Amino acid sequence: MKRFSLPSVSLAFFLVLFSTERAPAQAAPPPATERAPIAGRTLTLDECIAIALEAQPRIQATLSDYAAARYRVNQALSPLLPQLSGLVSTTQSQGISATTLASTSRQLPDTFLAQVSLSQLLFDFGKNLAATEAARKLAEVAVEDVELQRQLISLAVKEAYTNILFAGRLIRVQEQAVQRAELNLRSAKGFFEVGTRPKSDVARAEVDVANARVDLIRARNALRTARVALNTAMAIEVDTPTAIQDNLVFEAVNLDRGQLRGEALRSRPEYRQSKLRVNAAEATERQTFRNFFPDISGTGSYGGSQPQLTESWTLGLSLSWSLFDGGNRVAKYQEAKANLEGARQRVKSTELDIIQNVEQAEIAVEEAQERIQAAQALVASAQENFRLAQGRFDAGVGTILELTDAQLALTQAQNTEAQALADYRIALARLDRAVGRR
Repeated sequence: MKRFSLPSVSLAFFLVLFSTERAPAQAAPPPATERAPIAGRTLTLDECIAIALEAQPRIQATLSDYAAARYRVNQALSPLLPQLSGLVSTTQSQGISATTLASTSRQLPDTFLAQVSLSQLLFDFGKNLAATEAARKLAEVAVEDVELQRQLISLAVKEAYTNILFAGRLIRVQEQAVQRAELNLRSAKGFFEVGTRPKSDVARAEVDVANARVDLIRARNALRTARVALNTAMAIEVDTPTAIQDNLVFEAVNLDRGQLRGEALRSRPEYRQSKLRVNAAEATERQTFRNFFPDISGTGSYGGSQPQLTESWTLGLSLSWSLFDGGNRVAKYQEAKANLEGARQRVKSTELDIIQNVEQAEIAVEEAQERIQAAQALVASAQENFRLAQGRFDAGVGTILELTDAQLALTQAQNTEAQALADYRIALARLDRAVGRR
């Protein structure tokens, strides 16, 4: 009896192909570690980012999408591997013979068939290899989706972290404003009681106290909202009393535009994705072109049947070639060529968008730096103006309107400085995102 064997070259090729299918290191999920309790300790920005990257369900979802894409690579490769199938069947039949006088029937023997079939695609002009390459590139696109989500989550954490510090800074500014307003109110009441100031000064001071308290309430609510945003970004309970380290300070940075552009084109996952999609489109275009050629397959089967238990085997070689399908393959090939050209143009569009993002982020950082310096000078001037106005009011030569205007100017200047510091930190975070950093 002859034995059916597969070409050794094909099996060796498959083993090499599987050995090169390795997941990129950056797609591997972080090792599971026991998280330290969040409540009761002060978190740094890096710790908040680490917590978010570990727990965010959006990252876990993209990891699952990558796993699914990896399985699609295996699906595309499977037609190149041996196909093994089994068949078991049993039949029972009865024969009927007719005569001129009557019909008679007779029981035929039962038939039992058991068979194992093996088929192997020997040559297909590279159709399945091209399909596998396209699936592999799309799996790498899914890897970049994981990194993209990590960068977006990091940016969300940085912005929420900064907003908490900004809200805390505003609370302190408004608390000082309330203290100053209450001090002015006491002074106005004292002057009114001794008859040196009119009742209107007291009323104006009371209005300033009320306005300062309203602004303080708003600042406290802004802090609560910012904390909810940070907790949500870290995927923890929204009412967790998160405490963070204050980094709302000015640290000047020098920007090298050329270096940042190059880093962005190397590190942005969107740019790598656009190039990978071109590679996938090229592989698909090759596949659709090679679909015009035939497939050559080898087949073999072995089995037996009852009642005689006859042993049987077959060996075969087949060539299948669709000569005309109504223009379907031609249309698919033209579609693949159009998709390839579109993918190439999207690479250029993505490059332009990335450069624009980097430029805008650089401008925002430089603007925030200049605003901080101007705001610091404004605060110094406002403090001196308020000191002089308060001294004139206490000496009885200044008006309550002059004092309250100076107080409002000081509060606004302090708010402007806090806003500039927060904008600077957020601009730096967005610059990191623009160049592909976490």
